[in-house]
Amino acid sequence: MPPSGRRIAVSAKPQAIDISPADSAVVVVDMQNDFGSEGGLFALGGIDISGIRTVVPRIGEVLAAARQAGILVVYLKMGFRPDLSDTGGLNSPNWIKHAQLRPIGETITTPEGTQSRILIRDTWNTDIVPELTPEAVDVVVYKNRFSGFYGTDLDQILKARSIKTLIFTGCTTSICVESTIRDAMFRDYVCLLLADCAAEPIGEGLLRSNHDASLLVIQALLGWVSESGEFLKALAPMLHTRQLA
Repeated sequence: MPPSGRRIAVSAKPQAIDISPADSAVVVVDMQNDFGSEGGLFALGGIDISGIRTVVPRIGEVLAAARQAGILVVYLKMGFRPDLSDTGGLNSPNWIKHAQLRPIGETITTPEGTQSRILIRDTWNTDIVPELTPEAVDVVVYKNRFSGFYGTDLDQILKARSIKTLIFTGCTTSICVESTIRDAMFRDYVCLLLADCAAEPIGEGLLRSNHDASLLVIQALLGWVSESGEFLKALAPMLHTRQLA
């Protein structure tokens, strides 16, 4: 773990934010095959995943630095039980909105030629994209709604580790990322979104996208917004110190 009491200042909007790596966690939201790989739910539903693919290497850089600094890494994954008992049922908004692309639980053939099921736990579809595969020390939490806090033990996990600041990455910006940030802010976590590590296909072709709208509301009311380069720059002296130790 990072030395207790050591703090770093990250350039951000609306102003720089001072955080302690010792009580911070990087949160990776839904960077799973269903949303970020060919053959997953988004791609099968005709959604352009190129933006999500673009942020993968940037998230990878952030995770490598965070782990080197001893910062906790938490993965959130959208995944339902095989019997679909936690979907809310066929008439629930949760089911209906997801089924606009493909039905939850539909069997598909993966790019590797194996059988899998859309948005079902412990399948290829809900595996994290290969470039960002979790390590043994990381925390992985399944969720069945947009927010990582709804019906999960995420809050208890973070509190047990005395986590106070959450550094967000992942997809999609205006849905699962923003939903989780809202719930985190309501629970008094300090939230920092790394904008170039988040992606949003909704409204991508418009003058202002949903990604842009989320950045605005997060920096105005829900937390702070920065870039991966600024976070890595702020963390660099600590990493140098650890290398010398």
